[in-house]
Amino acid sequence: MIASVRGIVAALGPDGAVVEVGGVGLSVLCSPGTLARLRLGESARLATSLVVREDSLTLFGFADDDERALFELLQTANGVGPKLAQTMLAVLAPRALRRAIATSDYATLVTVPGIGRKGAERIVIELRDRIGAIDGSDAAGTGVVPVAPWRDQLGHALAGLGFTGKEAADAIEVVSADVTPENPPDISALLRRSIQLLGRTR
Repeated sequence: MIASVRGIVAALGPDGAVVEVGGVGLSVLCSPGTLARLRLGESARLATSLVVREDSLTLFGFADDDERALFELLQTANGVGPKLAQTMLAVLAPRALRRAIATSDYATLVTVPGIGRKGAERIVIELRDRIGAIDGSDAAGTGVVPVAPWRDQLGHALAGLGFTGKEAADAIEVVSADVTPENPPDISALLRRSIQLLGRTR
């Protein structure tokens, strides 16, 4: 298994990137959120998962090892293949996807193209107990992290500017890396950064 690749980003496309490793260009399929982190000509590391089929070898790339692990876990559910698993991660951020499965939030899961009510129920039944710990705890003791207020504020601001929910979610996941206990969220700065990111992907 190719667990990760590190090299220069040689090309970017709507659904993937080419990363040059040791003189070889590797084509890696990525979600929009992962692609938004990459820059042409710059070095990057992607956690990867190699999907082997009789007639193809497909390398999927992820922002980190945790996202890759979730991608692989999703495929253990009946009816979920690599394409659908990647679509789930493209529409829902990993934390939101874990929350939806852990809390049986079918309404959120069916927002993913290709997942209907029965499919959502099957995914929850098969993965709810295997989704792993979600840091923190809410008042009900479910172990689910409530959405940070700044995320909601930023999401509403982006929606007001005409961006779709998916575009906003992708941008918020990228800029969330700038928020730390030592660096509390500055909504104005995060909004400017999000608009810059989304402007490059349109």
